[in-house]
Amino acid sequence: MGLSGTRSQATRPRPPSARGAPKAQAPSFKEVERFPQDAGPDAKGRSRWPQRAPFFSQRGGHRIFAAVYDPVTAPLERAVLGAHRSALLAGIGGLVLDVGAGTGANLAHFRSAGKVVAAEPDPWMRGRLATKAAGAPVPVEVRGDAAEALGFEDATFDAVVCTCVLCSVRDLPAALSEVRRVLRPGGRLAVLEHVRAADGFAKWQRTLQPIWSCFNAGCHPDRDIAGAITQAGFVFQSTETFDPMPSWVLARPWLKAVAVPAAKASA
Repeated sequence: MGLSGTRSQATRPRPPSARGAPKAQAPSFKEVERFPQDAGPDAKGRSRWPQRAPFFSQRGGHRIFAAVYDPVTAPLERAVLGAHRSALLAGIGGLVLDVGAGTGANLAHFRSAGKVVAAEPDPWMRGRLATKAAGAPVPVEVRGDAAEALGFEDATFDAVVCTCVLCSVRDLPAALSEVRRVLRPGGRLAVLEHVRAADGFAKWQRTLQPIWSCFNAGCHPDRDIAGAITQAGFVFQSTETFDPMPSWVLARPWLKAVAVPAAKASA
């Protein structure tokens, strides 16, 4: 007790656990990170943007993005993309791998395939994919393989399909290397992707890519997908470029193409 009859606070020992303990910090929102100085691709075509989950995502997938994807893209599918999907996919036969199959936009357009293996790593997208697979015109097997790590033997598939996926894979060269590995001799790669613009609009695509990616499940509008396919050892057999989007949309123009591995180009 002190002279005034109260306990002295100055001489009270502090608990050992409190001595030198750092001040508690408020938890940070893990989905948000500062933009790097250079968010463009590195020398191998891989994004310098930190590989964190994009905005509107949850650990283990993109729940909100998956829920709104079909309603948001339905007008574009009806007006433009649906016809391009049909033209690209209707004649593909044999065993087909649909990489990053999303919610299953391609399934209704397969007419000649003996079987389609639809690989989608995002569980929220895959749930919607499985529902559509039940009503597809050809047999469909749904799997969770990521594009960069396909769980198949070499030379398994007659064709590999990549539509609206190469913009968002984490490692584009690795994904295309896997695609080439699992293709059988004489196999084809069918592509429907938005690509980097060939004019000054590419500068805006690169500048705004971090913001665009955050709200679009990791989509990179500034990727040179055609160049990456060539660098991965493919030769294009047919290409068509079209631009159906409003001028302010970063995801333009679009490429519809068929390619084969360079060593098999003459087959």
